[in-house]
Amino acid sequence: MTVVVSRAGAAVLAVLVLVLTTAGVTPLLPTTLLPTASANPAAAQTDPDEPRFLELSIDEVTPQTVTLTSESVVTVRGTVANIGDRDVEDVWVRLQRAPVVSDSAALRTSLSLDQAGFDTVGEFEEVADRLGQGERADFELELPLRSDLVPSLDIDTPGVYPLLVNVNGVPEYGGAARLDDARFLLPVLAVPASDEVTEETETGNGGSRGTTRSSDDGQLDREEKAFPAVPPDVSRPAAVTMLWPLADRPRLAAGVAGSGTEPVRLVDDDLAASLTEGGRLDGLLRAVEDTARTEPRVLEGLCLAVDPDLLVTVANMTRDYLVVEDPNEPTGDARPGSGTDAAVAWLERLRALAATTCTMAVPFAQVDLTALGDLADSSLTDSALESPAAIVDSILGVTSTPGVMWPDSGVLTEKTGSMLAADGPVTALVSDNALEGGRALLAGTSSTPSTAPGGNGFRISGVSGLTAALFDSSASAALAGMGTDPQTPSFVPSSARYDLSRDSSTARLQDALGALAWPAMVPTVSEVTGAALPAAGRSVLFAPPQNWSASPDDAASVLSMLSTLVRSGLTTPRPLAALVDAAANTANDPTASMLVYPEQAITDGASAAVVSEAEEQIGRLDAIQTALVEDPQAQLTPQQFTAPLREDLLRAMSLAGRRGADADGAYATGEHRASEVREAVDDIYDAVTVISTGGVYTLTSEQSPLLLTARNDLPVGITVRLQVDAPDTVDITDIGPTQLPPRGSRTLTVPAQISDSRNLRLEFALTTDSGLPLGSSTTVTVRSNAYGQILAVVTGCAGALLLFLAGRRLLHRFRGEPDPADEGYEK
Repeated sequence: MTVVVSRAGAAVLAVLVLVLTTAGVTPLLPTTLLPTASANPAAAQTDPDEPRFLELSIDEVTPQTVTLTSESVVTVRGTVANIGDRDVEDVWVRLQRAPVVSDSAALRTSLSLDQAGFDTVGEFEEVADRLGQGERADFELELPLRSDLVPSLDIDTPGVYPLLVNVNGVPEYGGAARLDDARFLLPVLAVPASDEVTEETETGNGGSRGTTRSSDDGQLDREEKAFPAVPPDVSRPAAVTMLWPLADRPRLAAGVAGSGTEPVRLVDDDLAASLTEGGRLDGLLRAVEDTARTEPRVLEGLCLAVDPDLLVTVANMTRDYLVVEDPNEPTGDARPGSGTDAAVAWLERLRALAATTCTMAVPFAQVDLTALGDLADSSLTDSALESPAAIVDSILGVTSTPGVMWPDSGVLTEKTGSMLAADGPVTALVSDNALEGGRALLAGTSSTPSTAPGGNGFRISGVSGLTAALFDSSASAALAGMGTDPQTPSFVPSSARYDLSRDSSTARLQDALGALAWPAMVPTVSEVTGAALPAAGRSVLFAPPQNWSASPDDAASVLSMLSTLVRSGLTTPRPLAALVDAAANTANDPTASMLVYPEQAITDGASAAVVSEAEEQIGRLDAIQTALVEDPQAQLTPQQFTAPLREDLLRAMSLAGRRGADADGAYATGEHRASEVREAVDDIYDAVTVISTGGVYTLTSEQSPLLLTARNDLPVGITVRLQVDAPDTVDITDIGPTQLPPRGSRTLTVPAQISDSRNLRLEFALTTDSGLPLGSSTTVTVRSNAYGQILAVVTGCAGALLLFLAGRRLLHRFRGEPDPADEGYEK
């Protein structure tokens, strides 16, 4: 059914309604004469700056997915709330449908179409005569999939269909207008058989509507008309791989170096609730466990993508841990955490599941790989890219999938790609629009299609050793919109971006289910253009965001959809290892694809201030670590001591939360974490210092030694050098490198030669072997009892005079002559 009122007629009708309302008369009009939003698109309230009067929310869609065994009637239940500053009269809703989705981009763009694009419509149904400020009213809409006798959705072939619920009303002091709408996708895997019968049902406005019933209810009469079932085309199943992320935003308190004995500190205890039954991470794990029991074939194409930062945190929570009272004071007051039991249970379940399921490690803490590439620090790169697999394998007791990298942003720069492939060939899992012409490449419509089996593997231009497997960007965006913290990935183009907060969680779940179904339901001909569409059966990769906020019910629905697709024969599971191997084999292909990095990814990335801070502090950490003493007998190694701060720099550059509703808060958290690392590194350097045993030294000779004390308050030993700033008259012997014990001190005997009897000021300080200053300097005043050079000259002259006089006397005596010096003394 199409729009039944012309634009001119709608305008006249709107004026008539306004006049009657002003006169105090409530017009009772048949639904076929109600003004439509398409008749007056200017009245539609789609501008965010326009005042809003009503808010429409979808609460339930039945069935979520249409199959051969589903009911043949689609029921939508929802709520209309008055959120404006005035009452609204004559609140009506209706259900509309747009053409079937014909390409993956339309999975997003169809949800932002003008409502006129939803040109298959049902009838308006009244929600309320009047809805006061702050009031809410429930509604229920029903439309059959097919009917020749009553309005229907007119769906007679499988596919993914965009639906819209449109609400009209008359605000006080205004005219009739479309005041809000809600959109969602309806996946139709098959069209069930149905028989229809016309019933007259009151709609509340003096009119009626028709409904349909299945022949199973036994209430058909001679007016019925049968519609045969339309099964799905299972001749070309899509090969599906699903990444199943287990990650969280960074929770460990910032700026706390490793100790080996102190319990870890968390900024909050939210992770305990997430790990507990009914929590988000519990739900993600439970959904896979349930699927392993009910449809184990699905797990052949599923891979657990685990963030090592989450594993490190949960592993520490299995022991006693603390939760700081104020996240801005990580070393301040703290209380015991409450999630130890939940952490133990969840980690054991994950170990059991990972033992039989594909597992891969993602970069540490969802770090911004572009920022990491710009820093070009080998130690930080190793912590972000090399260590994750070792952490996952060690904690879970598995061997994670090698040779694959999944950047959280879903896109790469050429410089970042070179960083990933620096140590050998690697396959990156990126969005289809992260490559130039990626959508066409993935759809198989490019002039240079992939040579990989399933058509999903590409050599990257300009980066030796780097290949890519692509995931569907529209499906990824739909999955990212699920849950309590919906987000829009950086790779989503501006034409497909819209405010997710306006959609209910039910609507966003429907969008995700439709996106999952679409690759298996690719039509052969476009309903709009009639042009041939790409063939189905290609390799498909689904990638939710790494920090996925899907609720337990959402997670279960996603895997239920994948199970339905596998059981129906529309898809077959494809292991991640097979996908990665196929992509890696394209490394020698003659053609290559160029990387594309969207402007939005720069906006969503780590801030310049954080990257600059990380660059400075990682250099200082590297320098101090080389000075620390590696003692096999010690409980704490230098690497273990500095690793938490190194990881904190990665957490500061994390992309977690940067694409959600509180992006500003995520940026502030990153900058705060970086500043805490700076203060912690300052404290490390200040913990090693030199102390004088007395303020003034009095030397008994010009070569007396100076005694100083070097103190180390760090829990690991360190090698230091003594630097001296002294006058030219003081010669201090270099005592060379000195090892200081952990949390201990050592007396330094400093040989000194002083040729000045004045009070002299000497400044001593400690440095690393590379010359970086440690701690604060100390000033010593030195006073020598020696007369120095002058005394030596005077003594020498006196001695020479004495020898001269003695020699003269002896000479005179030898000659027998009286010595003139004796004149006057003769008797």
